[in-house]
Amino acid sequence: MPANPFAWTFRAQFVFGALACSSLLAFALYSQRNLLLDPCPLCILQRAAFMGLALVFVIGAVHAPRSRNGRRVYGILAALVAAGGAAIAVRHLWLQSLPPDMVPACGPGLSYMLEVFPLSDVIRDVFTGSGECAKVDWRLLGLSMPGWTLVWYVFLGFGALWAGFRRR
Repeated sequence: MPANPFAWTFRAQFVFGALACSSLLAFALYSQRNLLLDPCPLCILQRAAFMGLALVFVIGAVHAPRSRNGRRVYGILAALVAAGGAAIAVRHLWLQSLPPDMVPACGPGLSYMLEVFPLSDVIRDVFTGSGECAKVDWRLLGLSMPGWTLVWYVFLGFGALWAGFRRR
């Protein structure tokens, strides 16, 4: 396999995407269990988006379509999932950028909301955000966790499009 990732096969690029998503999810679990950073509802949605993206990458890598259209379908599907995750991360970053007096009040936990409220209400409430989503507990090189997830969603989304649309 060539050292240049832009020259890798479609399958190799999608395997890399699946491994990257799995590594990011492993770090999220590590930070939750070992660093004691409890995930807020938007963090959990971002994890779900990485799980969905990993699933698309795995299916695409296993299938490894030979046709250009098949590769494009997987590239577009992965990019759409990445765009959804990026939208959640942008919303999370916006909540973190609010002044303290404009931060919404903290709400109940996601597991409680799923048990008590209808799914439509839970989704609406999660996307409006709450006080715990505005709290920044961790930074690396000046970026909070949702900032890094946004970087990875953009990177993986464009990588999937590259893998799906480049000429072979």
